[in-house]
Amino acid sequence: MMRFNNAGSRDTRSGFGEGLLEAGRQNQDIVALCADLTGSLKMDQFAREFPDRFFQVGIAEANMMGIAAGLTIGGKIPFTGTFANFSTGRVYDQIRQSIAYSAKNVKICASHAGVTLGEDGATHQGLEDMGLMRMLPNMTVISPCDFNQTRAATLAIAKFKGPVYLRFGRPKWPNFTPVNEEFIIGKAQVMTEGNDVSIFATGHMVWNALHAAEALLEKGISAEVINIHTIKPLDEKTVLQSVHKTGCAVSAEEHMRNGGLGELLAQTFTRNHPIPMEMIAVNDLFGESGKPEELLRKFNLDIPDIVQAAVKAFSRKKG
Repeated sequence: MMRFNNAGSRDTRSGFGEGLLEAGRQNQDIVALCADLTGSLKMDQFAREFPDRFFQVGIAEANMMGIAAGLTIGGKIPFTGTFANFSTGRVYDQIRQSIAYSAKNVKICASHAGVTLGEDGATHQGLEDMGLMRMLPNMTVISPCDFNQTRAATLAIAKFKGPVYLRFGRPKWPNFTPVNEEFIIGKAQVMTEGNDVSIFATGHMVWNALHAAEALLEKGISAEVINIHTIKPLDEKTVLQSVHKTGCAVSAEEHMRNGGLGELLAQTFTRNHPIPMEMIAVNDLFGESGKPEELLRKFNLDIPDIVQAAVKAFSRKKG
C-alpha cells in the first residue's frame, strides 16, 4: 500500500509563489524579476507585499537575466520568473556568460515545464530545459514533485549560494509530500523501498511512479521508487545503492530523453555498475496541444508505461 496520500491537487507554480513570498519575508535581500508573466508564475503576492523589490521587465527575458546578474554584485538575491522555454533557450547565452561562468547567485525559476502545460502546445512546452541547464558548470538543477516540495525547494535555494535552475509546472497535481518537510539540495528521496527494480522519477512523474509501484506489486515485482528532485548534483550514492540491490532500473521524466534524467543515470551506471535500464521520456519529439492527461498518454509518460518499462527491465535482468 502506498504511504503517500493525495492531500488535494495543487499546482507546483503556486508552491513556488508561496515559497518566494515566505523567503522574501525572511530575507530583505531577496528581489524578484518577471518577464510579463507575474500571474502565471504566481509572483503577484510578492509584488504586492514588496513593490520596491519587484521588477517587471516585460517581454525582455535576456535583459532580465542581465539585470539579475548585476543585482547580485550589490548583494541582492534575484529570483527570475518566466516559462521554462523562455527561461533557458531564449536566454542561454546570457545565463552562460553572465550567470554560470562567474557563479552569480541568481535563482532561475521556470514554470510551465513539460507536456502537462497542455493546450499552449509545442512552442511553450519546455522539454529540453534540464539538459540545457545541467550542462552548464556551476549550475544546480532542481525539479520538485508537488506543491509542498516546490515551496520547500524555493525556500532552500534562497539560502543556497550559487546559480540555481528551479523547474515546476502549470497543472493542478496531487500534493502528497509532507507539509514543511526539509528540502535537502542534492539528496535523493527513497519514497518506497523494493528489491526487484529501481524507479527513478522526477517532477510530476514521481506520483505516477508511486502508482506504478503499486501495480507492479500486484504482478509480484517489488519496486523501489526514488525521487530525484535534484538533477544536478546527482545523489550518486543513493542511486547506486539502490541498483546494487535491485539490479535494474527505470527512469521517468517529463522531459526529452536526450539530455534528461535517464541519460544522466545511464552515464552513472555505465561508469559504476552497468545494469539493464529502460527510460520513460519524450523520445526526440516536440510537444503538441492537448489536455495534460491526454498528452501524458500520447507521449508514453503514463502509469501503464512505467509499469511496462519496469517489467521489461526486470525481465532483462532475469533473462
